[in-house]
Amino acid sequence: GRALLVLLLSAAVSLLGGLIFGYELGIISGALLQLQTDFQLSCFKQEVLVSAVLIGALLASLAGGILIDRHGRRRAILVSNVVLLVGSLTLTLARSFTVLVIGRVTVGFAISVSSMACCIYVSEMVAAHQRGLLVSLYEAGITVGILLSYALNYVFADVDEGWRYMFGLAIAPTAMQFLSILFLPVNPVKLSSWDSDCQKGLIPLQDTEDRAAARREPYQEKHYSFLDLFRTRDNMRRRTLVGLGLVLFQQFTGQPNVLGYASKIFHSVGFQSNSSAILASVGLGAIKVVATLVAMTLADKAGRRVLLMAGCVVMAISVTTLGLTSRMAPLAMARDCKAAPGPNTSHSLTQHPLTPVLPQSAVSPVPPASGALQSQAGPAFAATRSLMKVSASTQSKEVVPNPSLTRKRNLVGQPRKGTLGSTGPPLTAAPWAQHTVSNWITLLSMMAFVSAFSIGFGPMTWLVLSEIYPAGIRGRAFAFCNSFNWAANLLISLSFLDLIDAIGFSWMFLLYGLMGVMAVLFIYLFVPETKGQSLEEIDQQFSRKR
Repeated sequence: GRALLVLLLSAAVSLLGGLIFGYELGIISGALLQLQTDFQLSCFKQEVLVSAVLIGALLASLAGGILIDRHGRRRAILVSNVVLLVGSLTLTLARSFTVLVIGRVTVGFAISVSSMACCIYVSEMVAAHQRGLLVSLYEAGITVGILLSYALNYVFADVDEGWRYMFGLAIAPTAMQFLSILFLPVNPVKLSSWDSDCQKGLIPLQDTEDRAAARREPYQEKHYSFLDLFRTRDNMRRRTLVGLGLVLFQQFTGQPNVLGYASKIFHSVGFQSNSSAILASVGLGAIKVVATLVAMTLADKAGRRVLLMAGCVVMAISVTTLGLTSRMAPLAMARDCKAAPGPNTSHSLTQHPLTPVLPQSAVSPVPPASGALQSQAGPAFAATRSLMKVSASTQSKEVVPNPSLTRKRNLVGQPRKGTLGSTGPPLTAAPWAQHTVSNWITLLSMMAFVSAFSIGFGPMTWLVLSEIYPAGIRGRAFAFCNSFNWAANLLISLSFLDLIDAIGFSWMFLLYGLMGVMAVLFIYLFVPETKGQSLEEIDQQFSRKR
């Protein structure tokens, strides 16, 4: 009974952590439509507000690793919950733009620390044959959190100061996670005797033979400095190569930007009305949820390597198909962002407020966005320099369009405008209308891309990162890789529009396809299979192999 309780509470911590991450990333797209009128926000201020989460997450990825390693995973999660509660209350009660930015930075810091600590903590708490399932549950939580944010954005879109409710409701899952982890044992790698609940990452969920073997071989935790990540000691340099390779390929395969323009593709294949566009974006989120659930069930059966390589192959094929079809039916682009100068002005962000899905990443825990967070992670509306898409996928956390808000936030007495036609050239005109077959091929390719990411890079990147490092430096190593995930997402997002100007949509997609092929080769050559192995066995495997 106690083992089952620990299992259920570990699952709750992982799921709630992901749900909070996804919710905080997704909710800004709806809140921003109200905030730009209530606070008279210019385009620059809108960009600052959206990207404030990224600033907090970057700070967390630099400092959070030390907190996780020195004070334990459990305490780090508890601290992140408290910080998140403070940030949510700050946003809910905010009366000025400055307070809003401070609140968003605080929230970004908290969800980034939580994402890293949750994945590491859960991976150390459960048995080897359940680790893939429970750590991947974090990614599933992100996708559910995004869908929940869509629903609440829609519910509160016509409520006066509805953004306060949107930000404030994050308090509920945060409090639930705080209470759940209070009943779990302290971080297993910090325990010194077998009189405690667990040791060596083993708790009663492991079988009696594992426990007996662990008793015979007293666990000696090694101590590492940060610079050991780049040294040959215990083959740490190779582990760092694996971690950085996974997070960088997660971004360079293009998932933040491919999904960032999903709404244009929806419109092009016939989703002309606002209601059908809403259905399309919710459908894309539902596909992500289903694909992530598939990854959860397969992680401990098929293995991490298989899912990563299979996902990369499908991503490479689908994004290459996008590149080829976009040569026949070019996509129109919009760079502009329009601020709302007064309460009598209709809302006009760009035609598609965007929202990430990690991360995810994530991140992904961080990692997720991705788009994920993954990842990995933040909503955005294609504004003057797409800076806001930066946070679109930290840990595997991806970007998904959320057109419902523009539909509901038409002010009283204002003529209703089409969401997708407010700026830029009309998308219903040729050449899209003349390429029905290629349009549907494009849509199916994007659905395949979303599914492949959610099965492979989305959850598996953070699962592997939580396994391959020794316990003594796991938090700092995870945070180090996470910071590269955020930085790569920043680079990809800021260079996206310039890249399109330079080489065009089709060549950009083909370039992403080439990166997908390179990712398959990298995984085949460098990433070991870790399914069914205890964390100590994985550590020994890395220490032996060169």
